[in-house]
Amino acid sequence: MVETQLLPRGISDRKTLEAFRNVPREFFVTDAYRDAAYEDRPLPLLCGQTISQPYMVAIMTQVLKLPEDKKALVLEIGTGSGYQAAILAYMGHSVVSVERLPELVEFARNNLENLDFCGDVKIFQGDGSSGWPECAPYDAILVTAAAPDIPAPLIEQLKQGGRLTIPCGGKDMQTLKTLTKTDNGQLEIKEELLCRFVPLIGKHAFPEGD
Repeated sequence: MVETQLLPRGISDRKTLEAFRNVPREFFVTDAYRDAAYEDRPLPLLCGQTISQPYMVAIMTQVLKLPEDKKALVLEIGTGSGYQAAILAYMGHSVVSVERLPELVEFARNNLENLDFCGDVKIFQGDGSSGWPECAPYDAILVTAAAPDIPAPLIEQLKQGGRLTIPCGGKDMQTLKTLTKTDNGQLEIKEELLCRFVPLIGKHAFPEGD
């Protein structure tokens, strides 16, 4: 996976590549797709959700530019199976992850229990579009579902100097954006690439049933 999918597409961050070499992706897919765990595509999970293509998880991790020499506090919106949280935890960071669907909260917690480096991952059930203010501010925020725009609560919960990555657009196609909150409080937004994610449902994203 690393040699054929990530390196040729420009994933070069040492810590990111190390995590992808050592976190067992097969722990984070359903039994029906275990043999396909390392394929170059997203895979179905429970409740109509997906585990993202390995490259997409990698690029979202890399663009956050997390520090190598200290532990960052990362907010993840959309826990899914827990794979992205495990990648961040392997890199040495603390993760607060918010998932809307109780079935996936249980699935992710069970998956992470199998890995001794995931002890600093906390999963909560809730509306991810509102973030998780109880643990804010965050050094970085990573959103694994698509929103029409960047939810204001996430920007508020991001530290100055922090970075946020999120797919923004319609339900069929989005642009992966990276927002940096500069030390003087200004917002810098960069468009990374086109992508396709399941929608983020919540007060500050897509309404349920829309």
